[in-house]
Amino acid sequence: MSMLEPITHPLLTAAGVQHGFFTRAGGVSAGLYEGLNTGVGSRDDPAAVTENRRRVAEAMGVDLDHLNGCYQIHSAVARVAEGPWRGDRPEGDAVITAEPGVVCSVLTADCAPVLLADAETRIVAAVHAGWKGALGGVVHSAVAAMEALGAEPRRMLAVVGPCIGPESYEVGADFQERFAHHDPGSERFFHPGATADKRRFDLPGFVLWRLQQAGVGQAVWTGHDTWADAARFFSNRRAFQRGEPDFGRLISVIRV
Repeated sequence: MSMLEPITHPLLTAAGVQHGFFTRAGGVSAGLYEGLNTGVGSRDDPAAVTENRRRVAEAMGVDLDHLNGCYQIHSAVARVAEGPWRGDRPEGDAVITAEPGVVCSVLTADCAPVLLADAETRIVAAVHAGWKGALGGVVHSAVAAMEALGAEPRRMLAVVGPCIGPESYEVGADFQERFAHHDPGSERFFHPGATADKRRFDLPGFVLWRLQQAGVGQAVWTGHDTWADAARFFSNRRAFQRGEPDFGRLISVIRV
């Protein structure tokens, strides 16, 4: 793997917003982490992770210390970046900025990365939306933080990137009950599983619904399933099912 191969979407590209959902391609990591592992929390060689992250920063036209990301905790906490964090990682699951030259980033390996932009005010955000964060309100927190800086939800464009797809995400029936109790109407994102006590959960569909609830003007999913495509994407669930001790992390980025 030599060339970076970020996935972009015309919804953001047409609005002049620089962004990318980076795949495994173009990195220096080896073994379980082969390719572009950008997970500082993984047990990969730290020098390889740093080089991978430097390559992403370079592709986005910034120095490595302008690549802002949180210490992700599956929360609804959104952090506003008023400048480069220079390697600091405050706890949270969304990064918002209106500052030129600052890159908002999230790490995922089945959870849904969401990139948002109000192209008129040039306010952008990157959101880490696993089931817990999405149910807990991280999308609404990010939209509210963007609004506080002057963005308008109806003008916002959102792209949900590569994540575990609805055909690949099997959960227990109790999982559906938890969602139905917390967010009535969310039952529609659960479908019968392989056995009576199992369900298949449509994470990208649920996240798109959350974006709609938050008033976001346009929102789409790229359609990429991380579990189903090992050549391009890392997957926490796939690694667990294979008995592997760890997994790489994908990075998704956006900048003004």
